[in-house]
Amino acid sequence: MPSVKVLEEKKAIVAQLVERLNNSVTGVLVSYKGINVADDTALRKELREAGVNYSVVKNTLLSRACEEANLTGLQGTLEGTTALATSDEDYASAARILSNFAKKSKTFELKGGYLDGEVVDMATIDKLAKLPTRDVLLANVLGAFQAPIASFARAIQAIVDKGGVEACAPAEEAAPAEEAAPAEETAPAETAAPAEEAPVEEAPAAEAAAEEPAAE
Repeated sequence: MPSVKVLEEKKAIVAQLVERLNNSVTGVLVSYKGINVADDTALRKELREAGVNYSVVKNTLLSRACEEANLTGLQGTLEGTTALATSDEDYASAARILSNFAKKSKTFELKGGYLDGEVVDMATIDKLAKLPTRDVLLANVLGAFQAPIASFARAIQAIVDKGGVEACAPAEEAAPAEEAAPAEETAPAETAAPAEEAPVEEAPAAEAAAEEPAAE
């Protein structure tokens, strides 16, 4: 029969696992059978650098933790060797790294996982594994924002090359002023012509009216 000290230690481990399961956004269970020390060290390093918490766990203790964390759907996968990889922020890193490692191994395999407190099937884990890394996603978003900014920067540089906004403004205002000048000069010439022709046409009529009484 286990001593009181051993039982307390197991309870503490289960409590830690429950807290880890509840505080993580995603988790993946794997069977690490057949992995050698060198590969295990390299895998742990890659997971650690990606912010993934990876550790070997006992099936009995993890089963109790899953029950307390409402992840009973994972209990059916707790056979053989088991390691748990959890992430508190990144949804895809654990699935992506472990899936890539499993492709190179004949014995290492993914057994199950959960997402936001819900047990998911292997198809969902495979989809997570195919998502790009955080750096790639950020680069794509940044590229989308940089495209219009680059166009705006080129337009500003074009104005600067021409001498600035003040240098460009007079050139645009001068064009309408030059076009308006001929219109102003033409208008007086057209109105002056009738003023000169009117006396010439009225003069003969006035002389004829003055000569008619003299003839009587």
